[in-house]
Amino acid sequence: MYYSFFEIFSIGVGPSSSHTVGPMRAAKRYIDNLHQKELFNKVERVEAVLYGSLALTGFGHGTVKAIVYGLMGLEAEAIDPEKPYVAAVERDKILHLGQERAIAFDINKDVIFEKETFLPEHSNGMRFKSYDRDGNILLEEVYFSVGGGTIARQDEIARRVERQPYNVPYDYSSAEELLAICEKENLSIADVVMINESALRSHDEVMAGIAKIRRVMQNSIDRGMKAKGTLPGGLNIPRRAHEIYERLEQKFRDNDYDPLLMVDWINLWGFAVAEENATGGQIVTAPTMGSAGIMPAVLRYFERFASHKSNNDVETGVVKYLLTASGICSLYRSNASISGAEVGCQGEVGVACSMAAAGLVAAMGGSYKQVENAAEIAMEHNLGLTCDPIGGLVQIPCIERNAMGAVKAVNSARIAMKGDGTHYVPLDDVIKTMLDTGRDMNNKYKETSLGGLAVNVPNC
Repeated sequence: MYYSFFEIFSIGVGPSSSHTVGPMRAAKRYIDNLHQKELFNKVERVEAVLYGSLALTGFGHGTVKAIVYGLMGLEAEAIDPEKPYVAAVERDKILHLGQERAIAFDINKDVIFEKETFLPEHSNGMRFKSYDRDGNILLEEVYFSVGGGTIARQDEIARRVERQPYNVPYDYSSAEELLAICEKENLSIADVVMINESALRSHDEVMAGIAKIRRVMQNSIDRGMKAKGTLPGGLNIPRRAHEIYERLEQKFRDNDYDPLLMVDWINLWGFAVAEENATGGQIVTAPTMGSAGIMPAVLRYFERFASHKSNNDVETGVVKYLLTASGICSLYRSNASISGAEVGCQGEVGVACSMAAAGLVAAMGGSYKQVENAAEIAMEHNLGLTCDPIGGLVQIPCIERNAMGAVKAVNSARIAMKGDGTHYVPLDDVIKTMLDTGRDMNNKYKETSLGGLAVNVPNC
C-alpha cells in the first residue's frame, strides 16, 4: 500500500518519533475523540498507561512530556520546546486539557508505567482513560505508536495503518510492482511518487512541502554545527559536531588535503542532526527521529560534493532524492516496520540508510534498477542491527550510528552506480528478511534498554 511523502517525512521535536511524536499524536487524538463524543466537558481526571518499550525507555525518550503535550491539544509540528509547558504542570499539578479546561493532573500518579507488560499487538502501547466527577470511565482507548510518528488505535492495528488506502494512480505494495510500473510507464521512481502526490494535493503544494522538508533538514544541520554544551539526560555527553566543524574549517583554511575529507563532512552532518534530535530540537522524521541524521547528511553530501558529477542540476537532484527515498520507505512501511521497538535499529537506521542510498542514486541520474539495487545493498548490511540505547536516551550508540549510516548509504549508492542494476538479491526479499529478523530478535534488543550496550556499559 502506498504511503504518502508527507507520512514518510514529518516535522516534529526530538528525541524519538515513536516515543515522542507518536504518543503526542495519540494523546491529541484521544482528546479530539472526547470532543467528538461530547464527553470533553465531563472530564475530571485523565490517566495514561504506558506499556512495553514506551514504559521502559519513556523518560529518556521524552514520552511523558509528549503525553502532556498531546493532552494539552498541542500539535507535534507546532510545539515550541523552549516553552515550559511540562514544568508548569509538574509545579502546579494542573493540566489545561485541550488548552480549554483546567483539571487536576499529577504526572507521577496519572502517567503509569507498566514495564513488565507488552501488549500483544505492538511493543509501543498506551492506554488513555478519562473519568467524570463520580469516578466513572467516560472513554477508554488503546493506541500504538508504530514508527515514524504514525499511530494506530487498537481496532486499527491489524491493518498496520491508521487510514484507508489512498486513491492514487500508481499504488504498489512491493518493489517488484514498483519496478514494473516504472518499466511499463517509462517513469522513474521519483516520477511515480510525484504523480501520486499530485493526485492527493496540488503540484504546487507538493513542491512547497518538499521545499519545507528540505529547509528543516538543512536548518537542523546548521543549528547542530553551531551548538555547544552537554546533551541532556544525565549521561553528560558533550556535543561534538561544533568541534568537528571547527577542525574541518581549519583544514580548509590550511589547505590540508585529505582524500577522505568528505567522509569527515558526512560524519559531521550526521552528528549535527542527531545531536539536535537528542536535545529535543526541531527535525524531520526520516523515517524516524532516531535515524533523522542520515537523510540530511547524504542530501548535503550530494549538494556539496556530488551534484556537479550528476546528470541533474542541484534543485532537480534534491527533489528526486527526497521523492525516491519516500517511494522506497513506503515499501518498508507496507511490508515490515520502521519501529525500533518492533524490529530493532535495522528498522530505523537501516531503513534510513536504504532510503538515502536509493535517493542518492536517483539524484545522480541512476536508473530505477540501480536505485532498487542501492536500497537493497544498504539494508542488506544493516540486517540484525539492534536497538540498545544506553540509559534509554537517543545518544549512545544512536548519534554515531547516524553518521555511520550516512557514510554506508553513500557507499551503497556508489557500488550500485558501478553496475547496471542487475543483482542477485531482490529488495523485497531483503525487506522480508529484515522483518523476520526483527520478529526473531529478543525483546531486550528492541528499544527496551534491557540488553546490549544498555546493560554492558556502566551508566554513571
